[in-house]
Amino acid sequence: MRRREFIKLLSGAATAWPLAARAQRPERIRRIGVFMNRAVDDPQGQAFVAAFIQQLRKLGWIEGENLHIEYRWNNGDAALARRYAAELVALTPDVILSASTNNLTALQRLSPTTPIVFVQVSDPIAQGFVLSMAHPGGNITGFTPYEFTMGEKWIELLKQFAPKITRLAVIFNPQTSPQSKFFMAAIEAAAPRFGVSVAALPVQDVAHIESAIEDFAKQPNSGLLFPTDSFTVVHRKLFVEATARHQVPAIYSSDLFVRDGGLISYHATLEDEFRRAAVYVDRILKGAKAGDLPVQTPTKFNLVINLKTARSLGLEVPISILLAADEQIE
Repeated sequence: MRRREFIKLLSGAATAWPLAARAQRPERIRRIGVFMNRAVDDPQGQAFVAAFIQQLRKLGWIEGENLHIEYRWNNGDAALARRYAAELVALTPDVILSASTNNLTALQRLSPTTPIVFVQVSDPIAQGFVLSMAHPGGNITGFTPYEFTMGEKWIELLKQFAPKITRLAVIFNPQTSPQSKFFMAAIEAAAPRFGVSVAALPVQDVAHIESAIEDFAKQPNSGLLFPTDSFTVVHRKLFVEATARHQVPAIYSSDLFVRDGGLISYHATLEDEFRRAAVYVDRILKGAKAGDLPVQTPTKFNLVINLKTARSLGLEVPISILLAADEQIE
């Protein structure tokens, strides 16, 4: 080969090599955090995450290929929520999916810049997470299952089931359900229209579940209302068993309680929130700003009743409730 031809060939190869290297360079792996408010072995929590991951896959994000996910589960523990929030922020993910007010509060205090998509957070304007539903601003957006006025609907449904109720307690853990103070205000405002008095019944640890419900149930015509709270969800079997022992009608913000023997629940379809959240995560990974994505409200509410529990409490299920129920559990 002539010297001139060799130099020309070598020059062409040198130009082609960087192009080939760029073509073969793997896609940058994006990193997200998933911050859950359940125990890691909670079946419904796992179903929520599975729905989220499945939707991400449909959008082209596959864990282990172009996506890495860090998971944290706080098990309804406020101290763990603060610790895990710090761990996730320190990992500098591209975006965080955050379930519950407690988790979002911990993240908001630590990072004003990391994009966050929330689920299971009630009335984010009242709680100071976003400026407006249409234009959240800042680094936070997401999907809200309730406005605090939902408390009135819970009272209405419970009174239909148990018309004799004249006193109502709202049961929650202040450490894991900071939003309950807002629910309390709405419930107290609505209570006179239903002829009931209302009191807060805070329970901050497992050891006091039984005694709190027992003491409240000593007076007749009593009922319980359970707003959103990761602590009560994680320990729902203990709460349901205590309400059954002391014969107290109760309404819940999650159908998990009813499946474990609770009386009635009225709630948003939370699994759908996780699917819709995956769409927002996809948009953020592709360059959208969290603060430009509007906060979205529920598309459906579910009414679930446990007929066996109603019979054990000596309650007759109104026809209107039977017709409206999305699910009846025997």
